[in-house]
Amino acid sequence: MARQNFKAGTLAAPLPAVMVSVGDMEKSNIITVAWTGILSSDPPRTYISVRPSRHSHAILMEKKEFVINLTSEDLARTTDFCGIYTGAKVDKFEKCKLTKIESAVVSAPTVKESPIALECRVFDVIHSGTHDIFMADIVNVSCDEDILDENGRMCFERAHLIAYSHGEYYSLGKKLGRFGFSTDKKGRGVSKKRVKTTKSTDKGVRGGKARG
Repeated sequence: MARQNFKAGTLAAPLPAVMVSVGDMEKSNIITVAWTGILSSDPPRTYISVRPSRHSHAILMEKKEFVINLTSEDLARTTDFCGIYTGAKVDKFEKCKLTKIESAVVSAPTVKESPIALECRVFDVIHSGTHDIFMADIVNVSCDEDILDENGRMCFERAHLIAYSHGEYYSLGKKLGRFGFSTDKKGRGVSKKRVKTTKSTDKGVRGGKARG
């Protein structure tokens, strides 16, 4: 089947839809961000891309700290709201009835309703076209106790996280496999109804399409 070419654009998907809290316990704001990800595992580092025109940009430049609050299905409408309205005119914590709690390390507050929160401290800012990239060390992670199992392990399936794809929000779907399942001869941790593997590892996966 032939492929079609398009003008270069920001078509990576899906992306995490997160609420980034900035400021401090006295004066704070929430900005919804989809352009975020991981830079390094050791040390753990992340980034967010923010337009200079956004209200939170000046706060980020001043404080150099923020919290990435992962979002769940229950927070989908709130996540969208926080991306539409400016914190210069609306107190989003109050309007959305969100609970502001102190973070363990950074001055920026954590959104209590978020299942998982990453506290971040900026180490560099790169000016890149329409956005500034705030690169940061992840200095602490907190989570809702409801997503922990009896051994204290985070169970991400309990968090009911959402993703963003070109203007639309999606809840994460059925698990197709775990890391390394393509080389697991016993097929553990994979839905056999959705994905069929061949005996030859160089042929990879056929059948169902992997998304993501």
